[in-house]
Amino acid sequence: MILETERLILRPWEETDAEDLYRYASHPDVGPIAGWAVHTSVEDSRDIIRTVLSAPETYAVVLKETGRPAGSVGLMLGAASNIGLPDTEGEIGYWIGVPYWGRGLIPEAVREMIRYGFEDLNLDRIWCGYFDGNEKSRRVQEKCGFRYHHTSENVPCALEGILRTEQVSCLSREEWEFC
Repeated sequence: MILETERLILRPWEETDAEDLYRYASHPDVGPIAGWAVHTSVEDSRDIIRTVLSAPETYAVVLKETGRPAGSVGLMLGAASNIGLPDTEGEIGYWIGVPYWGRGLIPEAVREMIRYGFEDLNLDRIWCGYFDGNEKSRRVQEKCGFRYHHTSENVPCALEGILRTEQVSCLSREEWEFC
């Protein structure tokens, strides 16, 4: 599946994207705040493409102006989610490289994933979370219409041995239709 917005193409990750992925995922301000480790090499990034970013409904955020990926967005449906959802719901996740912060690209990608989730996948609710301290992620969720639902304490993340506090928000199909 390929999705398109005004400035972006959302498409599956390819192993040939490993250098671009490494360029942005190796920056210390990107992964750790989202709960995953800094990428240590192009081969590390290639392995992440094979094992993590190849999951269903996971997309490279490709800038139309360059034709290259600068981030990622995806939906984890039902049991694939980290928060134990029914099959009629999904959890959205996203990140973008530091040079593209503040340009509204991730809200644009997230809005398209929300549209896709409700219109094409017929989801009832879409969930999203951010770890305490990740104000940029919080702002994306606010801009995209998500509403605070609950706080989860001691949430494990991909950083070994680290537990975080996660703020979880939700958007129902009905709320989205009224936006």
